[in-house]
Amino acid sequence: MFKLNLVIKKRLALLLAVGIMAACKADVPATPAPVNNPTTTTPPQYGTPFAGVPDRQDAVIYQVNMRAFSQSGNFAGVTARLDSIKALGANVVYLMPIYPIGQVKGVNSPYAVKDYQAVNSEFGTLDDLRTLVDAAHARGLSVMLDWVANHTSWDNAWISAHPDWYLQNTNGTILSPPNTNYTDVAQLSFNSAPMRLEMISAMKSWVYTANVDGFRFDYADAPPAEFWKQAVDTLRHIKTHKLLLLAEGTRSSHFTSGFDYIFGFNFYGGLWDVYRRDAPATTFDALNTKEYLGATGTQQVVRYTTNHDVNGSDGTPVTLFGGDAGAMSAFVIASCYKGVPMIYNGQESGMRTAIPFPFTSVKVSWDVHPEVTQAYKQLLRARAGSAALRHGTPTSYSTADVCAFTKTEGTEQAFVLVNVRNEPVEYTVPAALANSTWTNALLNKTETLGSKVVLPAYGYMVLKK
Repeated sequence: MFKLNLVIKKRLALLLAVGIMAACKADVPATPAPVNNPTTTTPPQYGTPFAGVPDRQDAVIYQVNMRAFSQSGNFAGVTARLDSIKALGANVVYLMPIYPIGQVKGVNSPYAVKDYQAVNSEFGTLDDLRTLVDAAHARGLSVMLDWVANHTSWDNAWISAHPDWYLQNTNGTILSPPNTNYTDVAQLSFNSAPMRLEMISAMKSWVYTANVDGFRFDYADAPPAEFWKQAVDTLRHIKTHKLLLLAEGTRSSHFTSGFDYIFGFNFYGGLWDVYRRDAPATTFDALNTKEYLGATGTQQVVRYTTNHDVNGSDGTPVTLFGGDAGAMSAFVIASCYKGVPMIYNGQESGMRTAIPFPFTSVKVSWDVHPEVTQAYKQLLRARAGSAALRHGTPTSYSTADVCAFTKTEGTEQAFVLVNVRNEPVEYTVPAALANSTWTNALLNKTETLGSKVVLPAYGYMVLKK
């Protein structure tokens, strides 16, 4: 969920909303409804369920902001560039909200949903969305939709038809999300079992009517864990589809609820601290442990150097992390240390201009910095070709100025070194790794390490054997 002047620390502070809501009328979560499929009629299946959805630990997510992505600002503009997304190295396309936007008290935010089961005509028609999904599937790309479960627009039909589905004060007035500046939306009450079922039914409908492959759930730390467990369990009952489910939140309960992914808010904050405040590169080690609390099996954290929220509030990776070299340096850490990488449209072009809310004033500038695009392709190609880089077990060898780690998967090992400073740094290779021979995964050539390595400003090495 994006609002003007939003910064990441404010975003994290909004987690208090759950506690505030508990103090309001009729919003103390009741015992959740039985976990089963809503009784509404299941729509007929459009298309053939996609068999190429990656295992969750092998995903590379590409976030599309329809308004900024192309000059046309619609589904067709995305469809036209799917080959470029594929060539970059992504395998999951995540579309920001596609639904009609509310007008009452509205600020033109895609996160003020007027109708959960319709397509925003600004972007095209249902057939246009289906064309996009079909074209993505034909290229081996999965498609995720953005879902806003916590609140609706003020002119959503639920407001008049079911006011009891919303959080109200003692006078019966429907409220905006407590402790936020989200005045353009109305807070739903998760104490309402019928609302939960209708919400989940709407989620399911898109799997059938548009043949999508999963969802990114906005502001997931606000709705209670009991609702998410009910929603995830129901979606998992769609046995014909392998769905990827991402909670845009940090609660460890999201792992227990069954999500594939949570969001790396804290890791992004760590990048801020290291690159802008000179914190030691060892900062990332503790974050790896913290963000994975509660994860089991192959559950993952999605990590990024920008997204639609922080791009507008903090600036692009190029401006935030010290130019093209610094931005790439930060992305190597975000994409290789641990977790699943996410790319926000335009960052692979080295954009200097941010895309501010409501995302209508700036269009992505494509192909203006081909050397940056090539660096992203090179890294993601190396990552795709190495099981150790994708999901091996990491061991830290970091210093104050170099983020260094090995990753091991079976008999394969990778060794990544990243200079987080804007000046050359000499790194002492750990004794266990010194005087060894590797393959440079980026340049596909043999690399022999001695006892020391000099990394240029924001330089990095990705080795494997």
